[in-house]
Amino acid sequence: MSAAPETPATPEADTVRYTRDGAVAIVTMNRPQYRNAQNAQMTLALDAAFTRAMQDDEVRVVVLAGEGKHFSAGHDIGTPGRDIHRDFPRVATQFWNHEGKAGSENIYVREQELYLGMCRRWRELPKPTIASIQGACIAGGLMLAWACDLIIAADDAFFADPVVKMGIPGVEYFAHPFAMSPRLAKEFLFLGEKIDAARAREIGMVNRVVPRDALAAETLALAKRIGEMPRFALALTKKAVNQAEDRMGLRDSMDAAYGLHQLAHAHNSLTSEDHLAGQDARTMAKGLK
Repeated sequence: MSAAPETPATPEADTVRYTRDGAVAIVTMNRPQYRNAQNAQMTLALDAAFTRAMQDDEVRVVVLAGEGKHFSAGHDIGTPGRDIHRDFPRVATQFWNHEGKAGSENIYVREQELYLGMCRRWRELPKPTIASIQGACIAGGLMLAWACDLIIAADDAFFADPVVKMGIPGVEYFAHPFAMSPRLAKEFLFLGEKIDAARAREIGMVNRVVPRDALAAETLALAKRIGEMPRFALALTKKAVNQAEDRMGLRDSMDAAYGLHQLAHAHNSLTSEDHLAGQDARTMAKGLK
């Protein structure tokens, strides 16, 4: 969910910035004027940056960050750069183009690639990933954080998935019952309220909470410590834990939840003005301040 500009506009061509500090690649979302709302262009740029880090033998760890006051306020549902109807190459899923298709054939295909498919692809990156979060981490922002192996939060960070307000049972990468307990996941979704960094750490959703002005330094220091471990051992360790989660039902649960998510979109299209039940960035942000 986007909001009014807070900083001077960033050219859309520079929506993601890639830098390196020794063995650490730092991938930074760079649409701060829209609270790093994710359009397709940003998502594809993120994938290119993650792929670049994966292919670089000198990189051991990848940090995902957001420029500006907020990590990410979610999917782009209202900025001038919103590109919901534009087609793009498929890299995470196998399906035909969604552009120009009607109804669920459009939405199902697009979201399967950009949202569920991409997050799964990044979760499987064979190098440790760390989300470095300040300010808002909402809905689609949660998906980016949950696809990472570790989450370091600034003390001003907050987390929310208010999409039940849209008539939708949670974001597409449905990791809620794994990122927190099932009862807490229900409370989190039913209320749509934000939780602060301290609460997120208390329930095990984030690894560490640090002062806002120390976030970048603390994240980099942790990444460098992890990067001292053998590269292949890190990849195998990550794979082992991911496999355990999948055998506990993570992947199957996401597939089932994605079907319900698309049913909700179809229901909205039949009973309201659009597949988002007429909600926009402003109405979705209401109550989260």
